[in-house]
Order: sequence, then structure tokens, then C-alpha cells
Amino acid sequence: MPETRIRKPVFSGQFYPETAAEIKEQIQKFISADTAKENCIACMLPHAGYVYSGSTAAKTVSRVQVKETVIILGPNHTGYGADFSIMSKGAWLTPLGKLNIDTNLAQNIIQSCDFLEENEQAHISEHSIEVELPIFQYFRQDFRIVPIAILSHEETLLKRLGEAIAKAIISSKSENTVLIAASSDMTHYEPQISANKKDMQAIQAILKLDTNELTQKIKALRISMCGYAPVTAMLTAAKMLGAKKTELVQYETSAAATHDSSSVVGYAGIIVY
Repeated sequence: MPETRIRKPVFSGQFYPETAAEIKEQIQKFISADTAKENCIACMLPHAGYVYSGSTAAKTVSRVQVKETVIILGPNHTGYGADFSIMSKGAWLTPLGKLNIDTNLAQNIIQSCDFLEENEQAHISEHSIEVELPIFQYFRQDFRIVPIAILSHEETLLKRLGEAIAKAIISSKSENTVLIAASSDMTHYEPQISANKKDMQAIQAILKLDTNELTQKIKALRISMCGYAPVTAMLTAAKMLGAKKTELVQYETSAAATHDSSSVVGYAGIIVY
């Protein structure tokens, strides 16, 4: 992939507004101007259309100091590309501007993770990373990204990826300049009561930084949390980087927007510090 490769927005005008002004106006409605920010290691954000999950995502990022580099781990919904796909060169474009990839950090992660592949195909039509970017850009313009799309659910490999990310951050002495974000929605298309019960089980495991319990809950309760693989990698990295505390910023479902509780999708925003 050439150095000048630009990944253009695919979902503007669909998952989120098409223009910078419209994006800013919508996000502004979701947040409070006086929200205190935490020096976080990581966070978890939902990635549905802003009308559904934008409030949760924006409120969560409003609590976070957006750092010089944001590593964004997203689930691969399309099935294209490798099981673990990274872009280490070029930039991503959104209506709010261009975000360069942190090539040095990305390549350090690749060197620490022998199964992580340079693969652009996984990112071309995937929304789970793209929809997070304008929300981060609302709060800070001058940051770089490392986009990683995950198709595999092999727990051993997910933990190894998290370890590789932490090692790359530590070796580059960038613990204070990197934020890790995991992109995930929660339960999909179940009644509100069922979704709430299942999601709270998964959320409690995340709040305890317990990846083993999270996997157990996902399997035992058949929780259709699409990004539990990115969350597992994120939590593993965060613990290696010294994470001790967590906070659930917001949980809600699509029923808040649709007023239909018969079939909902759950959204959780969590910070790790």
C-alpha cells in the first residue's frame, strides 16, 4: 500500500451526517459542555448510526482526553481481508478532515504480533472504525490513528494481540500519548428486557477487567456482542499498561430512538483508567 493511500469515508450520510457542520451540530446535542475529562488508557464505544448510539459514544469520548494517537480496534463485519488486519500507512478521511496513520507505532505492533497482517481490504467497506473517527475529531483535530479490524474470535490470539499492542506502546515510551479504543455494540435484536439482562452480565465482566469472565458470559448467555474480540484485546493491553479502574458512562438501547422495545440493540460506553 503506498504511503499516500487515503481511505475515504464510506458511511457519511448513512451512519452519520454527510457534512462537518451537521456532524458537529449532532454531537453537540449529545454532550454537556462542562464534562470533566479523564486521563484514560482505553475506552469502549458503540458504532451504530449516530441516531441510535451517537449519544453513548459522544458522552463517552467527552469524558476522555483524546491523545496524540488513538489505536482503534473494530470488529470485521464484512468478512473481507485477514483475521487480524492493520493499516500502517496512509490516512483516513472524514468530513471533519484527514487523520494520518501513526506508521511507527503501527509497524511496532506488527513486529510484536506475527499474525497481524497489513491488509487494506478489511477496512475498505467496514463501518466499525470509521463511525468513531468524527466523534474523536469533534474533541481533537490533530491526532493520528492505528486502525485494526478483527475477524477472529480465538481468545488466545486476541490476548496476544493485546499484549503486542501494550509492548509496542511501552517500547516506544508512549504510554501517556496513546489511547486504545474498542468499537462494539452489545446485544442485537432481542426484546429490551432480555438485552438489558444479558448486556449487564457482559458489562460487569468488562468493568472488572476480566476477559475470561467476559468470554464465559458471551458463550453461556449467547450474547450477540459484535465487538467482544476487540474488547478482549483492548482489556488485555489496558491491564498490561496498568489499568486499575473502569466506569460505565452510559448504557442504552435503540429503543431510546425507535421507541420499540420488542427488538433492540444495546450500546455501552466504558472508560478504562
